[in-house]
Amino acid sequence: MGRRARGAGPTSRLLPLLLLLRLARGAAGEPGTDDKNECQFGATVVCGNHTSCHNTPGGFYCICLEGYRATNNNKTFIPNDGTFCTDIDECEVSGLCRHGGRCVNTPGSFECYCMDGYLLRNGSEPFHPTIDATSCTEINCGNPPEMRHAILVENHSSRLGGVAHYICQEGFESPGGKITSVCTEKGTWRESTLTCTEILTKINDVSVFNDTCVRWQMNSERINSKIVYVISVKGQRLDAIESVHEETVKLTTDSRTPEVCLALYPGTNYTVHISIAPPRRSVPAVIGFQTAEDDILEDDGMFNISIFNETCLKLNRHSRKIGSEYMYQFTVLGQRWYLDNFSHATSFNFTTRERVPVVCLNLYPTTDYTVNVSLLRSPKPHSVQITIATPPAVKQTISNISGFNETCLRWNIIKKVDMEEMYLFHIWGQRWYQKEFVREMTFNISTSSQDPEVCLELHPGTNYNVSLRALSSEFPVVISLTTQITEPPLPEVEFFMVHRGPLPRLRLRKAKEKNGPISSYQVLVLPLALQSAFSCDSEGASSFFSNTSDADGYVAAELLAKDVPDDAMEIPIGDRLYYGHYYNAPLKTGKDYCIILRITSEWNKVRRHSCAVWAQVKGKITFCLQMLSFFLLCSIKFILMRSVFKIVTGDQNPIHTTLSKKLHS
Repeated sequence: MGRRARGAGPTSRLLPLLLLLRLARGAAGEPGTDDKNECQFGATVVCGNHTSCHNTPGGFYCICLEGYRATNNNKTFIPNDGTFCTDIDECEVSGLCRHGGRCVNTPGSFECYCMDGYLLRNGSEPFHPTIDATSCTEINCGNPPEMRHAILVENHSSRLGGVAHYICQEGFESPGGKITSVCTEKGTWRESTLTCTEILTKINDVSVFNDTCVRWQMNSERINSKIVYVISVKGQRLDAIESVHEETVKLTTDSRTPEVCLALYPGTNYTVHISIAPPRRSVPAVIGFQTAEDDILEDDGMFNISIFNETCLKLNRHSRKIGSEYMYQFTVLGQRWYLDNFSHATSFNFTTRERVPVVCLNLYPTTDYTVNVSLLRSPKPHSVQITIATPPAVKQTISNISGFNETCLRWNIIKKVDMEEMYLFHIWGQRWYQKEFVREMTFNISTSSQDPEVCLELHPGTNYNVSLRALSSEFPVVISLTTQITEPPLPEVEFFMVHRGPLPRLRLRKAKEKNGPISSYQVLVLPLALQSAFSCDSEGASSFFSNTSDADGYVAAELLAKDVPDDAMEIPIGDRLYYGHYYNAPLKTGKDYCIILRITSEWNKVRRHSCAVWAQVKGKITFCLQMLSFFLLCSIKFILMRSVFKIVTGDQNPIHTTLSKKLHS
């Protein structure tokens, strides 16, 4: 709120009497060799608050203390004209508290504090830049801490409130939920209480079927991803001392009851050792069995298929006939559940003399495939169909992501030309000046462009983190966006039209911070003729005392947003008080005025305004009580000075007689 005018009390009213008495003594012939020291009564009594008094031969003058200025804008003054010392708002000077500092004005001085997002260094708050080496540095926590058995997800922010996300390594899990670490106001990371614990899997109920095939059960219910099994095979015949068959096979599957058919020799004792590939750990399982003697000499056209290394197929022929050439026809069809227009189809023939050939397919990630394999040129044609679900690509496919036009993104994608891809967006929005504001959005788009672009519907004056993931890839990329503020909401005012009467108190309501932080409210008084030409963004209006004429208008009051109550407050126009560092001067009689309320929003060196006409005043304005008090005060001063003068010059009438006559008249 504004400060009341100082220096207009009873003490200042005696100053004219002191001056007249001094003149009277000189006129009556009193000795003038001994100078009367007016400053002996004290600077506060003679000059007012926040002053120093300086005696001179035959007079004196006043000077405002450091941090204050005279209302007549001169260095020295004599307070008989109503001049007094008012506080200087040092915080009007930009950057006074250095980078990251926030200036707070105090009577006769100022104090500095660190803004949100900045950390105090070499001192304590409050601090003063001219006498302290204290400074404010932007909070930056640096590299997040390492988590045991966890991997840090890239593209994290190390600023205040930044969150580092972790995922458990293969073979580990976090039963308590997501693992995060937050950058705190102390400039350090707050570590998560959650940890990654090892997943131990048991392989149970191993059995043999179809002579050469093995199946088992997996007991863990916490694993949802695919598991890589290692099947070690060792075979030995009864008539042989050394092993006749050793082989290691890998099987990747998410089935709870996996099975695999092995290429085994007939009439051989086998030991099969089954375990889970690192980094997961398991309790291994072992089974021993003997294969049947081979009585099949002719080609029966029968074969089976097993999957390993995610995209490779192993074909196992039942026939033991060696040396024959076989031709297989592969028909591959792939679709993605999240894309209607995506398809990947291919077919080819494969010729081999091997009894257990291996064929690796060139498949796209995150795709469901159906593979049909047929044996050609066989007296007994046979076909086998198998399904393969490829996992997301580990390698990042999104590159060169960047923002433009404040709310838009563009990036490059590594994929086949004209192939459609789906992108998943996860957006978080926060505002430092509005803690309750949280915006979270999740949506997806599909496009076949190699250089996609998308414009997001973001709120102004907000910090955003955007996570973007191509569904064919395993990990997302994250980018930060900051939207600029826009004009604050129009002021909610009750308009008044006043014709030759008193102006009622104007009711100020606090505006909502929808488009950015509200910094201040200003009351502007303009000549009514300038209303149509007034621009809300114009910052040319100055204070009442700095105007050379009232033709351009002036700022009558300025209130910081933090000083405006949540409900409402009233502002009387022309009450002669200071609001901020602006004087609320009375309106002149017979003038036509337009009174405007302007709201200012400021953030990231951007200022935006919104204005509303509060009142239009036409003709004479009456402030009965104020004017009556003013004229009465002037009359009393005049009577006192005249009475003193009569006494000095020999007038025989007593003071009380003259004063009573004047008051009576």
